[in-house]
Amino acid sequence: MHTDLAELKQVLETAALAAGRAIMVVHDAGAHIRHKPDSSPVTEADEEAEQVILAALRRHFPAIPVVAEEAVAAGIVPDISGGRFFLVDPLDGTKEFVAGRSEFTVNIALIEKGAPIAGIVFAPALSSGFVAVDNRAERFTVTGGRTIAERQAIGCRKHGAAITAVASRSHDTPQTARFLDDHGIDACTAIGSSLKFCLVAEGVADVYPRFSRTMEWDTAAGDAVLRAAGGGTRTLDGEPLVYGKRNQKHDSDFANPDFIAARADWNTAPSPETK
Repeated sequence: MHTDLAELKQVLETAALAAGRAIMVVHDAGAHIRHKPDSSPVTEADEEAEQVILAALRRHFPAIPVVAEEAVAAGIVPDISGGRFFLVDPLDGTKEFVAGRSEFTVNIALIEKGAPIAGIVFAPALSSGFVAVDNRAERFTVTGGRTIAERQAIGCRKHGAAITAVASRSHDTPQTARFLDDHGIDACTAIGSSLKFCLVAEGVADVYPRFSRTMEWDTAAGDAVLRAAGGGTRTLDGEPLVYGKRNQKHDSDFANPDFIAARADWNTAPSPETK
């Protein structure tokens, strides 16, 4: 199935920016927090942003199914057996959003044959984001919440003497500390949402280890940016992270295993301690 890449990029950007504006309206007014059955927080910003994105994707790509976080939580899961589908997290980093930090993002990715081939990560409170289409990754800035003012191609950095890591602000684990220790990493920045992938993609950091639960919609857009920037995301056995996981024996649909997101030349083989 052919998708016009210029149209895809435009739709991703337009939908993400519109969702970001909806989120900021709720952000500025004060969000009302509820909890889903899995105890994760959700606000009206998540729901309104998702509706904005779903409307845009259905209008422009009606034949491509969309797996969206809040819809899945409501039991709405489309047939993705065709191998191509969108993954949407309308507000990644809800905990950061609720806490008043600026690191929350809008995530949209296109998956083909288990791999994220295009995606956008937009941080509306930071007026910046990252987009990947046709194996090209860019960082962009936004003015007035509506217009992309500046673009810059990005890529992972080469191996250097000092290694810098990024890790989850809200989901730190003993395994992460051991990973940093095992690899002699002293510099580690804690940050929320899928921006961790993007910091590796733009060469600010080398590696993002994740040893706590994520879902595919949490990772797909950032992973798309990282792969287009020359990096990759691999499971602890060294295999690329795959999307569209259903009927998993030991976990729910669309749940990810632990992974390492890193520049291309990173050795993903885990030490015995981090397994």
